[in-house]
Amino acid sequence: MRNSAVHAVRRSVLCAVSCAALSAALPAASAVAPKPTEAARLPFAPRYQAVQHGGLVRAANASARGTLGTESVNDNATLGYVDIDDDANTYNSSSAELRVPDGARVSWARLYWGGNLRVGEQKPPKDNGRVLIAEPGGSYKALLADTTTGHRTGDGADAFQASADVTELVRSSRSGLWTVAQVNVAMGRSAVGGWGGWTLVAAYEKADEPLRRLAVWDGFETVGPKNRELAMQLALGKDRIPQGAGGLLGLVAYDGDRGTSGDYLAVESERAKTVTRSTLSDSANSADDVMNSSITESGTSRMERLPAHQNTLGYDSDVFDLRGALRHGADRFHIRVGSRTDTVWLGALFLQADVRRAVARS
Repeated sequence: MRNSAVHAVRRSVLCAVSCAALSAALPAASAVAPKPTEAARLPFAPRYQAVQHGGLVRAANASARGTLGTESVNDNATLGYVDIDDDANTYNSSSAELRVPDGARVSWARLYWGGNLRVGEQKPPKDNGRVLIAEPGGSYKALLADTTTGHRTGDGADAFQASADVTELVRSSRSGLWTVAQVNVAMGRSAVGGWGGWTLVAAYEKADEPLRRLAVWDGFETVGPKNRELAMQLALGKDRIPQGAGGLLGLVAYDGDRGTSGDYLAVESERAKTVTRSTLSDSANSADDVMNSSITESGTSRMERLPAHQNTLGYDSDVFDLRGALRHGADRFHIRVGSRTDTVWLGALFLQADVRRAVARS
């Protein structure tokens, strides 16, 4: 994936690329990108919501790798870069497969990326809001954060997450291996470890699939001993979740240490004033260590990734099956993310759930 303009990108000369023009070649190097705005804390808020026949798909991979030993946790591990392309101008790059069903139309897509800037070396925060992205079979395109970037120094880390809308590019390019490069994460060694990665989330419409509630929240918050839980409520309105509905819940998080217990992802479904609480887990994510440096879907690594490391060293992008949690249905739906011992940085949550519209009374 060689591209002569990538070197200009590394010199911090970027064009302000609109999502509608992402499929074009990299723009001229004479245009200078605006400085992304940053905030130490971004409260979680809805980013996308829809009720439609279709669903959500995602691709994800890590940008950092272990270089010494086989440490189970990323704390004190020595980290280097994942770099799978043949471009000497990129210092990190990784790929993952996005699977858009045949015949579906992508209605929305967003890329999230982030990591730790302080791991032995110190990366410049000015590069947090810019990455390179390549669609299946395509060349790199510059992508700038289009919303406030979360960036906070604390708890021994210098952490950030940025994101940008990529709907038009994903709509035109669809399924296959997507590559993201130049995620601004540091390499080296520190007490809290290093981490970094990216997740691409896409919503699609397909007439022959069930009617579903789709929702994406994002922000930049921490949970841990000082702030143990983050809670969100989804107002279902007329689109309540029926008994026995299918569903999925996805999580993007940073610095979840494998083997450090105390972190959890739970849902509460309320139906006719009866509340059912379910702590999510599967074969790859235990109920008491759900943020354990993994990229999985319902306990398996279903998507193709390059590289396909099982331990992603502090980066989590997991999707959980909600069929058990929704067995009684729901008129209201709550999500709770918490950690009693480990400090974890939260970036995004996304939900897919079958719904049934209430019949209007005359």
